[in-house]
Amino acid sequence: MTDCPRRFHRAIPKSLGLGSAQGDGSVQAPVTYAIYGLVHDHAYGFIPRARDRREIRLAGIIEPNQKLAAHYTQVLNLSSKLFCLSLEELLARTNIQAVVTFTTTLDHRLVVEACAKRGIHVMMEKPLATRLEDPRAIQAAARKGGIQVIVNYETTWYPANQSAYAVVHDQRAIGELRKMVAHDGHRGPREIGCSKAFLDWLTDPVLNGGGAMADFGCYGADLMTWLMEGQRPTSVFAVGQQIKPQVYRK
Repeated sequence: MTDCPRRFHRAIPKSLGLGSAQGDGSVQAPVTYAIYGLVHDHAYGFIPRARDRREIRLAGIIEPNQKLAAHYTQVLNLSSKLFCLSLEELLARTNIQAVVTFTTTLDHRLVVEACAKRGIHVMMEKPLATRLEDPRAIQAAARKGGIQVIVNYETTWYPANQSAYAVVHDQRAIGELRKMVAHDGHRGPREIGCSKAFLDWLTDPVLNGGGAMADFGCYGADLMTWLMEGQRPTSVFAVGQQIKPQVYRK
């Protein structure tokens, strides 16, 4: 099992820091959180960086695949006492305020519904879901449970995109925004060295919801919505192609 290269690892979103300093200078207790699932390789980058954040504290990791859990324990020097087989097992021994999930995309709904019943906030990797019924169920569960659900559209945090936002909104240097063209991608998950645990579901159209089409396609929609301050585009045009059928048969 190999890690993805360093450039594939992303920074922790600032929005997770629910326990940061207050306006009066006082500091709240750190947010106690758990990691739900380890089959998404972004966990390799998240966990080491989270150790250095004083506003959050890791209370446990839920991963039913014991072989995968053992691998993370060895590679990232984690205590085996952190690991649980289920959310119920974790909550029986500790209280948490938030969950960061690195499951398959298809499992996002299950995680949110389980956490919403217990008032636990959820952050997940993109894309949000694989089919329309799931985000609607996620929205309903979040509202009923009074929780926040955060999707880490990581390109929003890129310095280049932050600069683009400043040009459009702060400097107002280009006039009214009417059209955006988004190009996102890389050579492919196999080619950049993603782990087997990641590839097993990342290349499955049911578990991932369309592979690169959904994985990278969501960036353009996210960035355009952000640049338009929440206003939906009036139209979207996209072109899809399969350029490596011999490698990615599905």
